[in-house]
Amino acid sequence: MENDSISQSLKLYIVLSRAYKAINEHVNKFIQANGLNPTEFAVLELLYHKGDQPMQQIGGKILLASGSITYVVDKLEQKGMLKRIACPNDRRVTYAQITDEGKKFIGGIFPEHAEQIHNLMSTLTEIEKSEAIDLLKKLGLPAGKF
Repeated sequence: MENDSISQSLKLYIVLSRAYKAINEHVNKFIQANGLNPTEFAVLELLYHKGDQPMQQIGGKILLASGSITYVVDKLEQKGMLKRIACPNDRRVTYAQITDEGKKFIGGIFPEHAEQIHNLMSTLTEIEKSEAIDLLKKLGLPAGKF
């Protein structure tokens, strides 16, 4: 019985990993076709939907190591899509702020990005999506990622 349970756990892990990889590759192709890497897209999308963000907090919000954020922000700044803003109350804090050019860019591609993800997920019913969300949260909580 125990071996069956372990086998099922391993099978779930493999299926989950393969599903994530397949979906992520599809989504990343669209992002890269629009001239960004997935991390640049994630930073722009965060700023577009959530507003200015302290540089120190961006990594945690998009699941990226903080050391990589400076590099990504530098690249997006060079592309004119965001700028750094000093916090007036605390010199230790710098905010990343999306520019009008960045807003126009991400605003132009985000609807298609969202539609692609919707199409990928449309093999599930709305009830199945809700169940999957609940189950994946239940799975992720003990691992400390929610």
